[in-house]
Amino acid sequence: MSKSTPFNDALLSLALARVSEQAALACRPLIGRGDEKAADQAAVNAMRQELGAMDIAGTVVIGEGERDEAPMLYIGEEVGTGNGPEVDIALDPLEGTTITAKAMPNALTVISMAPRGTMLHAPDVYMDKLAIGPGYPEGVVSLDMSPTDRVEALANAKGVAPSDITVCVLERPRHEATIAELRSTGASIYLIGDGDVAGVMHCADPEATGIDMYMGSGGAPEGVLAAGALKCLGGQIWGRLLFRNDDERGRAEKAGITDFDRVYTRDEMVSSDVIFAATGVTQGSLVAGLRPRGDSIETQTLLLRSSTGERRIMTCRHPM
Repeated sequence: MSKSTPFNDALLSLALARVSEQAALACRPLIGRGDEKAADQAAVNAMRQELGAMDIAGTVVIGEGERDEAPMLYIGEEVGTGNGPEVDIALDPLEGTTITAKAMPNALTVISMAPRGTMLHAPDVYMDKLAIGPGYPEGVVSLDMSPTDRVEALANAKGVAPSDITVCVLERPRHEATIAELRSTGASIYLIGDGDVAGVMHCADPEATGIDMYMGSGGAPEGVLAAGALKCLGGQIWGRLLFRNDDERGRAEKAGITDFDRVYTRDEMVSSDVIFAATGVTQGSLVAGLRPRGDSIETQTLLLRSSTGERRIMTCRHPM
């Protein structure tokens, strides 16, 4: 298909919602079953099948991993019929495999799409992330600040005391020092076990979620997905890739990254209009989880378009 085929985000967004819904539905028999790999594979299979039916010439730029590590939806995999616009796709077929296996809150299926060449090809390494919601000046906080300075700067910009700021942090041993420092400022800490795409998204509506800021290291692919969501919802995010060894630096070079110390802004991670869909698997604070409704299963999907700023919460009943 010609490169001139337009990126019709209005039509594509509805199809993207179906991709997300089907991945979530595939996880239902595995919620609380203790098998993370089976839940993830079910979501991958369903998402890949739905993407294959879409009239797009899609390339997975954020996926399940390198080709030799992920048999399906790997980075670089081509999806779609080929009869449509050329697009980049970032996805996490099941964000929260552990929390799905344990039937804990906030597991999602997540996917975003943008015109070809407009999403950062982030390697599967860690990323140091910092995110805040909308309504603040550019650069009010930065990755070069200490956790204390970030809390104080955001509190000042918001016109509140540091004790009125709530920070979302992924609960990991590597964050123990950060958490201790944040608590010394008087700020509240909202700890999450998994799912840092949802964690970042909570910053976009602090009045509803109570979360003002996200910080800490997590997967770089999830950073790009979160940037796409914030481009639709509003808010700022910064990310710096973290490398533990030469193999990870090699992955970055393979993805075309040469400046290993670069701090990426939201619009550098996703440089064009983007569409984003997230469907609840387990009950969550962004969207409801899968719910039985007689002989149907009800899904709830958050569907976003950056070009219009539209936010849809779509509820659908799927006959069993």
